[in-house]
Amino acid sequence: MQVVREWTTRVLEFVKRRRDPVVDQTLRSAFAATVSYVIALRLSPEAAPLTAPLTALLVVQVTLYATLTTGFRRVNSVVTGVLVAIAFSLLVGLTWWSLGLLIVASLVVGRIVRVDEFVPEVAISAMLVLGVTAHGDTAWARVVETLIGAFVGLACNLLLAPPVWVEEAGASIEGLARRLRQLMLRMGEEAAGRTPVDRAAARLHEARRLDHDIVEVDAALRQAEDSLRLNPRVREGLLHRVVLRTGLDTLEICTVVLRVLARTLTDLAKEREPDPLFPPETGAAVEQLLSEVADAVVSFAVLVTTSASSNAESAEERLATELRQAAATRDRLARLLLEEVRRDARHWQLHGAVLTEVNRILDEMDTEHRSQRLLEELDRNAREQREKLPRLTALRERLGRNRAGTAARLR
Repeated sequence: MQVVREWTTRVLEFVKRRRDPVVDQTLRSAFAATVSYVIALRLSPEAAPLTAPLTALLVVQVTLYATLTTGFRRVNSVVTGVLVAIAFSLLVGLTWWSLGLLIVASLVVGRIVRVDEFVPEVAISAMLVLGVTAHGDTAWARVVETLIGAFVGLACNLLLAPPVWVEEAGASIEGLARRLRQLMLRMGEEAAGRTPVDRAAARLHEARRLDHDIVEVDAALRQAEDSLRLNPRVREGLLHRVVLRTGLDTLEICTVVLRVLARTLTDLAKEREPDPLFPPETGAAVEQLLSEVADAVVSFAVLVTTSASSNAESAEERLATELRQAAATRDRLARLLLEEVRRDARHWQLHGAVLTEVNRILDEMDTEHRSQRLLEELDRNAREQREKLPRLTALRERLGRNRAGTAARLR
């Protein structure tokens, strides 16, 4: 029984790691390379047709969209390089000056055929083919192996469909929101008491470091967006992409505003040292306000990453409640700060800046503002699609009208 439990635990851990993009791509790449080598052994005249598994490794990507777009460009680059090498092998062979001409010609032709980031691979393929002895046979064998590897790589991603990385992107967005929350809570606790300048500056540096977290979340979101494109298992992929992207944009704006707020509190600490940043009652209001805003940030992240409609409705209600509470606390803080300014107007700019920055965060997470933003992004994506693919768009609209007419007749 102990052995069974150990093996069960290992299998569960492996399945959990399978959701990691690196593990997923490793398994599919190894499988595609092995299958392409077996097929190339039967179809290629070479004894060790390694170009086929090499191409399969290069073609297989994490997402189906990346495989299709990258695979075609990569095959184009390799085949173009082989054809250039065939021409050189028939005319001049391999010399030091022909090698230089070959590299120049390959790079120029790669730009012409628009293989984008795979232009160097045109020259690499051409040099590999030109350096062998039996130029013609090896060149055409390389073309065959390249096509085999590309076909197997594309087939593996079609048959072994890569996972949709929406959950991972959602977890990254929620993680960013929780880090924002922790920073806001610390800033609120310190604003309620005496805050040394060095401690306020440390919070400012911490807010600046959040930019690196945004870059990582953006990379995870781009991967999720690619996994939704051309994926037959996903419905309403555009809506998912727009919801996640606009959600990350909102959190990025909140991060920038929070950094400005940290700078404001740092400047206030310099001006009021060694006194507290605010009087006790005002400091307590600042702490409560930042705590409520921090909770709203997490609720906003949960809302944009929730797929089920029932969960989304409850998340939206919770966010709206928290925003109303934060707005009420903000109004109370505004009255307290106004009284403070009437007693001592030396720091009224910094007090006003605190309210302005909190207002900006609350406005960015407002449900009406978010809905308007979603509609604008959906309209923009639809407009871009109509401009890029007018015939396909017209066909979809015609099919939609026919479907609606059929449903009306059936009713």
